[in-house]
Amino acid sequence: MIKKILIANRGEIAVRIVRACSEAGITSVAIYADPDRHALHVSKADEAYNIGPDPVAGYLNAHRIVNLAVATGCDALHPGYGFLSENPELARICKRRGIAFIGPDADVIRKMGNKIEARHSMLQAGVPVVPGSDSDLTSVEEALELAEQIGYPVMLKATSGGGGRGIRRCNSRSELLRNYDRVLSEATKAFGCADIFLEKCIDRPRHIEVQILADHHGNAVHLFERDCSIQRRHQKLIEIAPSPQLSDAQREEIGGYAVRAAQTVGYQNAGTVEFLLDSDNRFYFMEMNTRLQVEHTVTESITGIDIVGEQIRIADGEPLSFTQAQVQRRGFAMEFRVNAEDPKNDFLPSFGRITRYFAPGGPGVRTDAAIYSGYTIPPYYDSMCAKISVWALEWDELLRRASRVLNDMGVYGVKTTIPYYMEVLKVPEFRAGNFDTGFVEDHPELVNYATSPPIRELTAVIAASIAAQAGY
Repeated sequence: MIKKILIANRGEIAVRIVRACSEAGITSVAIYADPDRHALHVSKADEAYNIGPDPVAGYLNAHRIVNLAVATGCDALHPGYGFLSENPELARICKRRGIAFIGPDADVIRKMGNKIEARHSMLQAGVPVVPGSDSDLTSVEEALELAEQIGYPVMLKATSGGGGRGIRRCNSRSELLRNYDRVLSEATKAFGCADIFLEKCIDRPRHIEVQILADHHGNAVHLFERDCSIQRRHQKLIEIAPSPQLSDAQREEIGGYAVRAAQTVGYQNAGTVEFLLDSDNRFYFMEMNTRLQVEHTVTESITGIDIVGEQIRIADGEPLSFTQAQVQRRGFAMEFRVNAEDPKNDFLPSFGRITRYFAPGGPGVRTDAAIYSGYTIPPYYDSMCAKISVWALEWDELLRRASRVLNDMGVYGVKTTIPYYMEVLKVPEFRAGNFDTGFVEDHPELVNYATSPPIRELTAVIAASIAAQAGY
């Protein structure tokens, strides 16, 4: 039985896992680099250990992290998302050292992290894939020949890529020639592997992903889908569950694909199967994320299932606590990634000290954050500092509640994406539940929001200043 978990991560996801441990009566162990000494996950965990002065290196040292897990008496390790979460070596080291890895088997992580092997697995499972290369490209000449066969536009992608890196769209032969070496370089720098492949570009798709859970006893279920079409430069901004753009028949179809994919590769624990939906309503497999997703919160909101809790149970050898028939969805949920960025300045990071922070509340509101008043957001990590999830029974009610919640939230001292999201909520096609991955590029005017703070915000700032002067 798992009694103590080392959390190999930081930020809001580390806080989320700490909370799951607390509810399960499990001791939580946090790790932190020097810049994270005053981070929220450090104070929330039962134990916390320093992993060195470098802001990133410690979080990427698999051997040292597992050694720490062993030394502190942990019997399991949760990788969160990002950092080493999809690194098969971490899972291998855990297994070798007798530490339960809260995620899939190392071989599955490796296979699904390789876009070519993942593609072959999906074909075996009967899941439709985007037309493209069946193996890594060996030359630019091979890429040019294949592009002529399937037709432009095409996408050059790093075979071991992810997170929107190592991807270039090519609309013509000249662009393919220009981008080939560039993608090779990006793939090598980002993933340590120069392998790349090519596939047909599905123009203006909807980005739909399915949450799955699978145990060690042959059971696999889906927890419905999320719509991740609102994104910028391949980075998700807003996620919605279930998608307001799918029919029940499409929902059943894509859920079936995801479960077949999981069963075919022998998947265990939580994962996400991502699809593109084209203008002719055809689904195509895009990739499988072998970890917990940032946006798992909206799935928890519509199903009532604690995904992190289930992850721990599965890693402990227990069967799923429900069948597919028992998984029910209720209402709609929307997640906003609150990034410390300035939308008016091309979304450049806005790191620094948070002078004042107010979390929203009320019915159907969930906040997952790693920030607090006085916290300084370090410049070394991802700019996301909080997630706001909003739930309501009906779509129109969700839109009204989301607007209220964003207006309720206050983050002072840094620029955030909150005012940008308030503009998104006003766009007619978004409100009608009709949008695709080109939405952000189609609406450059959304960054033209007023910057003058409303009276209530000025009042809050003045009150905070008076309190500081008075020593409160």
